[in-house]
Amino acid sequence: MSTNDTPEEPGAEGRPPQPPQPGPAPQPGPAPQPAPAPQPGPAAQPPQAPAPPQPAPAPQAPERVEAPADGPPAPPEETGRQRLAAGLWPPRVSRAQLIVALLLFVLGLGLAIQVRSNSDSSALRGARQEDLVRILDELDGRTKRLEDEKQRLEDQRRELESSSNQAEEARKQTVEKERQLGILAGTVAAQGPGITLKITDPTGQVESDQLLDTLQELRAAGAEAIQINGVRVVAGSYFSDENGGVAIDGKKITQPYEFRVIGKPQDLEPALNIPGGVVQTLEKEQATVAVTRSAKIVVDALRAAKQPDYARSSS
Repeated sequence: MSTNDTPEEPGAEGRPPQPPQPGPAPQPGPAPQPAPAPQPGPAAQPPQAPAPPQPAPAPQAPERVEAPADGPPAPPEETGRQRLAAGLWPPRVSRAQLIVALLLFVLGLGLAIQVRSNSDSSALRGARQEDLVRILDELDGRTKRLEDEKQRLEDQRRELESSSNQAEEARKQTVEKERQLGILAGTVAAQGPGITLKITDPTGQVESDQLLDTLQELRAAGAEAIQINGVRVVAGSYFSDENGGVAIDGKKITQPYEFRVIGKPQDLEPALNIPGGVVQTLEKEQATVAVTRSAKIVVDALRAAKQPDYARSSS
C-alpha cells in the first residue's frame, strides 16, 4: 500500500494535478479574468459578448410626399364648395346661353301679363249682371264717341288740304273750336237734344255723393253740357252736403234736383236705367226719379270766364 506525501487541496479530488505553465509578464492594471473551463459535448462555440443596450428610437416627423424632381409641385386638393364656386364664377356665357336667357325672359313676361289679365277677368267674373251690363254699355258709348271724334278730325284735315284758301278755312275751324271749348267751360249757352232728369227727395236721403255719381254716369254716356237747378256744371265743379240740401261750387240747391243734359237721348236714358244703375240706387233711398227725352234742351246758366294773371298770348 502506497502513500502520497503530497498534501491534497480541498476540492481537488478526482482531478489530476496541473503542471505550472509559464505566462506573460504581469501587466499593471486590473487582474485578468480566468477563462471558463471547457464544457464537454459538441464543439465549443466562441463566447459571444452581450449586445449593448439599444438607444430609444427618436420621434419621427410625419411623412411628407416629395414631389418628383422633374415636375411642378402638386396643387392642394380642393373641396366641393371651392370647385362649385370656381365653376360658377367668373361666369362663362356663350351666345347660345344669351339667346336662351332672352327667350326665358320673354316667356316670363308673357306669363306675368297672362296672370294679371286672368286676375282682372276673375274680378269681372264675380261682378253682378247689372254691373256687367253697365260696364259694357259705357264701353260701347266711349267707343262710339271716339269714332265720331276721329271722323270729325279727319273731315277737318281734308277740308284744310282741299280748300283753296287754307288760311280762311283754318280761321273758321278755330272759331268753331272756340265755341266748343266755351260750351265745355260753361262760358257759352248751349242748346240741343237731350234729357231732363228730375229727382224728388221728400225724406232728404239723397246726398252729394249720389248726385255726383249721377253726374259721372251722364258724362260717361256722352253728356256735353249739364245744368243742375240753375248751376252750370263743368269739369272743375265740386259737390258738398249742406243743411237740408246740397251745394255745387258753394251754391246751395234744394230738392227737387233737376238735371238738364245735352247729348244723345238714346244713349243717356239707357245709361240711367240699367240694372243697378242711378235710377235703382236713388229709388232705394225713397226718392222719385223721372227721365224725359227732349229734342231741344236749353242750358243757359253761365260761368264767368277766368282771366289769367300771368299767361299772355305769344302771337
